[in-house]
Order: sequence, then structure tokens, then C-alpha cells
Amino acid sequence: MTLRYAAVEADGKLTADVEVDPRTCECCATGMAMTATGPVIVYRDRSAEEIRDISFVRQTAQGWTPPAAVRADGWKIAGCPVNGPQIDAKGNRLAVAWFSAAEEKPRVYLAFSTDGGASIGNAIIVDDGKPAGRVDVVMLDEQSALVTWLEQTSAGAELRARRVSAAGTAPSFKVADTTAARGAGFARIARHGESVFFAWTGQTPAGKKIHVARGKFQ
Repeated sequence: MTLRYAAVEADGKLTADVEVDPRTCECCATGMAMTATGPVIVYRDRSAEEIRDISFVRQTAQGWTPPAAVRADGWKIAGCPVNGPQIDAKGNRLAVAWFSAAEEKPRVYLAFSTDGGASIGNAIIVDDGKPAGRVDVVMLDEQSALVTWLEQTSAGAELRARRVSAAGTAPSFKVADTTAARGAGFARIARHGESVFFAWTGQTPAGKKIHVARGKFQ
């Protein structure tokens, strides 16, 4: 599987069609955000040795940068975990959230960049100890981001969220009870002004329903 990029004009014409990575993980979702200096893409990479850590590329005036690791987790897995990263940006500040189970230790991480993705800061542990991943992230302001993930519980799973900044992390909070079943998919969040909207799939024996909730953050 390869990672490619193309721009689509208003008349449907494709331009700038390029391959940015010739070998990537098969099924993990890809994230992209637009910074003040151009797009940054994050995705689960795949080495010949089956190391499937998160990489990023960014578009500059000289073209696309070579793939680089967000962090050298060293997760070796002979199959796609279906658990991709997400990214959001505000100006030239961005946040990347991802899941890793390197050394059989599941973790959800967040890292910031203050220079449009030219460099990525240290990883911050976000989860509460038993994450299933399936992350999303939005920048709340230039200094902090809100991360969501699935945390496994004795009853199934919870959709949880935590506000994180370079200065530290706030307590996590439960958005909703849910399930870690594959059919529940991936919760998504979006910010509008001071409001953050959470959307997720609830799965019960009776079927599936889409749920939406709103929180306000200043």
C-alpha cells in the first residue's frame, strides 16, 4: 500500500498527483491538517521488518519531505492494527495523536509541533492505562488540544477525552459508554468556536445508532 497526494481543481481536474511514501500500513486511517505553511500528513508506516510506527510528511516550497517518524515506538506487528493517527492544526501549531502497543504496552500519545511540522515535540501519554486507541484530536487554542480515545473497562469501553498542553494534562472525562467492537467504528470530534462536538456509533444487540454530544471549552 502506498500513500499518495493530489489536488483537485474546481472543474474536477487532478493536479500535483505524487506518491509520498511507497510502503505504508494497509488499513490504518490517514490524517491531514493544513498549517499556515502547508499540509502535513500523518499515517501508520510499515518497514520491511514490520515496524508500524507513525510517520509524517509535509509539503514545502521544494516539494514533499521524506517520511520521518513522529516517534520511534518500535511497534512490530505482522498485520494492520486498524488504528491510525489523527492531526489538527491552528496556524503553525499542530497536535498529533496516535495509538501504539509496542512491547505489548497499549498507549495513546499526543505530541505538539510549534513550527508547522518541521519538528515534533516529545510524546505525552494521554490514556488512563487500558486504551483501545481509535483516537481523534482538535486544537482548542494555540497552546492546548483535546484528545479522544477508547478506554477499555470491565463493562466494555468508554469514549474518554482529555485536554492536553505542553505544560501538562487535565483530568480525563467520560464522554459516553460504548463498545470496543470493530463495528462501533471511530468516534470523531470537531470544534466550532468554544464548542466541541463529539460523534460516535453506539452498538447494541438491537442495532446501531449515531450519537452526538457537545461540550464547551474556553
